[in-house]
Amino acid sequence: MTEVIAVAVITVLAVISPGADFAMVVRNSYLYGRPTGLFAAAGVAGGVLVHVSYTMLGVGLLIASSTALFTAIKLAGAAYLVWIGVRTFRARADLTVDLEAGKGLGPWGALRSGFLTNVLNPKTTLFVVSTFTQVVGPGTGVWRQVGYGLFMSVAHLAWFGAVALFFSNARLRDRMLKAQKALNRAIGSVLVGLGVGLGFAR
Repeated sequence: MTEVIAVAVITVLAVISPGADFAMVVRNSYLYGRPTGLFAAAGVAGGVLVHVSYTMLGVGLLIASSTALFTAIKLAGAAYLVWIGVRTFRARADLTVDLEAGKGLGPWGALRSGFLTNVLNPKTTLFVVSTFTQVVGPGTGVWRQVGYGLFMSVAHLAWFGAVALFFSNARLRDRMLKAQKALNRAIGSVLVGLGVGLGFAR
């Protein structure tokens, strides 16, 4: 149960933290309509599965080959959570969304843009790796790990689907962006606490 709670909390914080995925989905929804935004959200969710796949394979190999190395990476992951938490808390720059229209974007183009934005996002890579190194151990079954990965993907789909549905409206989008600083401080504080707690946990 502790593993499940840790995965859920870290995933939710990673998803709602404003970043490249958020800006891309908002832009596509605003310029090309909600269906395009929803396809972009699906692309983001597909990108998460790529990160989960190589992370599961790598963590499994580490556990099998070197317990000491796995422990070192686990501690590095906890340190990363603290570091990104402090950075998020102190972030002052507002997230900018490019709202200049370009060429029309069809469903497959939107899906591709969401997928590539997520797959090439180092923030997602580090969050997924950090999460798995904190909660996955020698006793964690493969199917449970698969469940964690699917939860991460579905959480991204649900959140960014909501972004596409609601924040394509200009007024709602502006309110969300104005609340960014408060959101960053709340997310940063929780991430620091999680990183410290997981780093000292045995």
